[in-house]
Amino acid sequence: MRHALQLGGWSLAALLGLMGCAAGPASLRGPAASAEAAPQATTCPPALPAGASCLAGKDSQGAYYLIARPADWNGVLVLHAHGGPQLSAPSPARVLDDLERWAVMVRAGYAWAGTSFHQGGVAVRAAAEDTERLRGIFRSHVGQPRRTILHGQSWGAGVAAKAAEMFTAETVGEQPYDALLLTSGVLGGGTHAYDFRLDLRVLYQYLCANHPRPSEPQYALNLGLPAGEHMTAADVAGRANECLALNKPAAERSAGQRAKIETITRVIKIPESSIVAHLTWGTLHFQDITAKRTGGASPFGNMGAVYAGSGDDATLNAGVQRLRADPAAYRQFAYDTDPKGRIPVPVLSTKWIADPTAFVELDARFRSIMQRGGSGERLVQTFTTQGTHSYISDPTYVTLMSALLRWVEAGAKPTPDGIAAACPTFEARDGAGCSFDPGYQPAPLETRVPWRERPE
Repeated sequence: MRHALQLGGWSLAALLGLMGCAAGPASLRGPAASAEAAPQATTCPPALPAGASCLAGKDSQGAYYLIARPADWNGVLVLHAHGGPQLSAPSPARVLDDLERWAVMVRAGYAWAGTSFHQGGVAVRAAAEDTERLRGIFRSHVGQPRRTILHGQSWGAGVAAKAAEMFTAETVGEQPYDALLLTSGVLGGGTHAYDFRLDLRVLYQYLCANHPRPSEPQYALNLGLPAGEHMTAADVAGRANECLALNKPAAERSAGQRAKIETITRVIKIPESSIVAHLTWGTLHFQDITAKRTGGASPFGNMGAVYAGSGDDATLNAGVQRLRADPAAYRQFAYDTDPKGRIPVPVLSTKWIADPTAFVELDARFRSIMQRGGSGERLVQTFTTQGTHSYISDPTYVTLMSALLRWVEAGAKPTPDGIAAACPTFEARDGAGCSFDPGYQPAPLETRVPWRERPE
């Protein structure tokens, strides 16, 4: 396998045991000022342009990282916060995958730095600290960028939003980030972004009754799994396939299975292809949250939620498990994951309108958060008609970076119309892929995910 021993040409041994005493700049406070070893030179993956140089290391908290700098570096650093989150231990393979996926940044002249984060699981503030620590490593051992753009992808967009509120000129002694680029972002805050996964759990159990099975100990589904219980993603998929035959062509499913799938897709408003993924996250990620982050209690609830779209909504609403969010768990999870809308720098975001993982309606909630927090004028949102959750297109991202830097350096705040008009100019170099819809506005989150009672 590519990542077994020689991860894209760079040695795993070169990443292990890298601890050191190189101090960060005295003017900084927080993670960026921590003492970190110098990274080691490594072979860049083939996706990067000729002449690029790469550095690899493991920070003092145990996070692996990669830094790439093109030969014609324009002085701008893209500091990357990755999606997920993964539940496994940190791995150098994670950052190699990220660098290869976002190689367009290096091809466009930007330096790139990404971290694996030092722990798996749904821990947003800790991931923000890891990202800020990497900025200090770059600053100490590579160079002082003229601009630093914090890029958050998927779950990492929430990490970036949190980092921009945690680390400011007041808290670290300098303005650490000049702007934020948020792509395919899970931006509703954890207390709102994952409600539909609880809805999926209770609806699935109502329809299938095998997660847990009647012969197994029963538990509140908002726990994900009870602490100490073990289940893999393959186990969850196996149960879903037992009930729904999602691993078979539609023609080979029974009428009952087809009806259950239709109920799920209509009520939860996700495509059939996303059922297993969201069911898995609503199991294993929820367990990580409740068992490791919120003291064994759940921040999720569905009291008051009214489900619609089935063949018999009254019976469904009377029959699904009803669960109440624990107030202390809710507050703790909100502290860790929910943005406050107090971001002091420009923020530019993009989202594929049909994204089945991070609903486009989350962007409507994020806009309202930014407005309430006093940062609404520093947010510009864009939307595309094509793409995937994991990646939209090369010209999409270079267009956004160009517009964001003009905003930072010339005060020219971009507009969705202007971004859409500029994108085709990048296609000759970066390939086809422009699909901005400048007139699109997402509906409120409550139009897709039912309102419910909350401890707040």
